[in-house]
Amino acid sequence: MRAAIKEAHLALDKGEIPIGAVVVAMGQIIAKGHNLTQTLTDTTAHAEMQAITAASGHLGNKYLNQCILYVTLEPCAMCAGALYWSQMGEVVFGAYEIKHQHPKTYHPKTKLLGGVLESECGELLQRFFKTKR
Repeated sequence: MRAAIKEAHLALDKGEIPIGAVVVAMGQIIAKGHNLTQTLTDTTAHAEMQAITAASGHLGNKYLNQCILYVTLEPCAMCAGALYWSQMGEVVFGAYEIKHQHPKTYHPKTKLLGGVLESECGELLQRFFKTKR
């Protein structure tokens, strides 16, 4: 999760919502991503989407069932759908998404763990939004 937090700081440095993600396979980080929605003017450029794309490219496989995604915020419905189709083996997230409580469907075999370094991940987001409001 610490590596995902580092990615979130990269997003923050670019004026993006500070969310970061990394994909781990066999104990090694194989892909990283952070929010780029403003930079790319693309509403789908979430941290998870960037990391899934990079991991698939690294492995040469669209299925990531042997991988773990670490992300600083609970995935939104769009990202949960992408995680479903990639068959991500495990999703570990920091802060819970309390503002947008949409149904999230993960692959039946995907393990889910939330609240990892929740305070640290949540505080980063809270600080960002305080500067915007």
